[in-house]
Amino acid sequence: MKYLVCSLFVLFTTIITTEAQHANPPDSLYIVKDSILIKTTDGASISILVVRSKNQINPLPTILQFTIYPRKIDINKTKLAVDKGYVGVFAYTRGKKNSNDELIPYEHDGDDAYEVIDWISKQNWCNGTVGMYGGSYGGFTQWAALKKLHPALKTIVPSAASALGIDSPMMNNVVMNFPFSWTYYVSNNKFLDTEDYNNKKQWNDLEEKWFKTGSSFRSLDSLLGRPKNKIFNLWLDHPAYDKYWQDMIPYKEQFAKINIPVLTTTGYYDGGQVGALYYVRELNKHNPKANQYLIIGPYGHVGSQGLPDSVYNGYRIDSVAEISITNIIFQWFDYILKHKEKPPFLKDNINYQVMGSNEWKHTNQLKNTSNDSLVFYLDNSNEGILNQKKPKKNKFAQMEVDFADRNSINSYYYASRLFWEDLNNSGGVMYKTAPLLEDVEFTGCFTGQMNVSINKKDMDYSAVLFEQMPDGKYFYLTYFMGRASYANDNTNRNLLTPNKKTSLPFSNSYFTSRKLSRGSKLVLIVNVNKSSSEQINYGTGKDVNDETIRDAQESLKIKWYNDSFIKIPVWKK
Repeated sequence: MKYLVCSLFVLFTTIITTEAQHANPPDSLYIVKDSILIKTTDGASISILVVRSKNQINPLPTILQFTIYPRKIDINKTKLAVDKGYVGVFAYTRGKKNSNDELIPYEHDGDDAYEVIDWISKQNWCNGTVGMYGGSYGGFTQWAALKKLHPALKTIVPSAASALGIDSPMMNNVVMNFPFSWTYYVSNNKFLDTEDYNNKKQWNDLEEKWFKTGSSFRSLDSLLGRPKNKIFNLWLDHPAYDKYWQDMIPYKEQFAKINIPVLTTTGYYDGGQVGALYYVRELNKHNPKANQYLIIGPYGHVGSQGLPDSVYNGYRIDSVAEISITNIIFQWFDYILKHKEKPPFLKDNINYQVMGSNEWKHTNQLKNTSNDSLVFYLDNSNEGILNQKKPKKNKFAQMEVDFADRNSINSYYYASRLFWEDLNNSGGVMYKTAPLLEDVEFTGCFTGQMNVSINKKDMDYSAVLFEQMPDGKYFYLTYFMGRASYANDNTNRNLLTPNKKTSLPFSNSYFTSRKLSRGSKLVLIVNVNKSSSEQINYGTGKDVNDETIRDAQESLKIKWYNDSFIKIPVWKK
């Protein structure tokens, strides 16, 4: 499970493939400076790679990527920028490549990006304008750079951008396991410890050992036989979306000060999508006139950054979705930095591909991708029905989870493939709609409210959606996973009162767009997390990071009430 999810995080970032990279001009046409170190005002050093054309006469706009991943292919990406008529620059998080500072991921990147941009803007080969692009971690650094906007930065193009504290290392306040191995990947040396990270047996054995022994989440490092993991434990010290996370990227009214154009790219199956759309929504909320654009389609984490896979996890994407995002990115840079025409693909601010329709659609705001909604209640009067009529009598489905039993798992994660012959509810409760009477365009983030009572003070729960197609097969659509005690406020934990009915609203799910076929059914599985892929919340109300199997005691008993509902955003003609 770990390595299926892992590909969605910030590990395989900025792998952008274009035809141009396979046909680069000879190295003799470039001036390469790969050992530059610049000092920051607080005394740290930043390692920088600069590539220019030997034929450059006049100062040019500069394209910057800022990342924690020093790779050999970075030279090709900087050359690509040069081939497009720019100066290409890579900068690396302090502590990486030639920098001898302590590595602390994320925390200093915003301030350091400001200083890198300031340095670039003063070089005689730069005309004083800078654009940034890159994916995942490199998407995060762009938004971090807007916390303190340098006047030379004229645009950003974040792809699959991670939003720390929002989508990683925790999703809706639930910390996932895979960032643990990532910390060693980036911190074991000045480059990347690929051998250690790719040791799948090591990490799978660790997860199994942790799950079987029921040790605390903070024990992962000792179970691995390594010293205390400073980075990971620092994250665990901040289970709420508190000032620690808020200080890394723009927060609330700070978005109102962002006045440069932004182009975001992401995908329906991109693990960074929740973060990417968080930025889009917050910028629109606090600066409704912001000049921002979005491209979103049936792409994964890597595909949404450059060249999408024609077949993703068994699903052949519509032919119109096979676009070169990289080409659009450089058309965008030409538009902003060289005052050329806007990329023809960008018909409006929000550009999304409806799976199954072979069509792109365009609108001005995310909220306008749908114009209606379908509401379904969790009807427990029969075998789990998603009913559009609100039940008149108060009933519930009862579920029990024994956290002490490690011979079974309860999991929310099904995205390892998109087509399923059969569905196992993995210990949860399954609900289905009646067959759809007509084709339905499902576009947006499904939301809802789970009305529950539990015999403990907290739980981590999930809601996963599928389309059961007329041939009986299932197509994975989207999911939500979060911690009940943060349902109303991700900055403040509010424990549940045992055995008291409680409303848990949810909204921070994955955006999708698909044409659902007439005769299909929507399928919902609600569940409680008990697997080796994320924290196990035993419900005591203590710090979940410190809970162990000794806290399991009585099984968790949940009542899913039939006035619980989900809301499906749809487009109706």
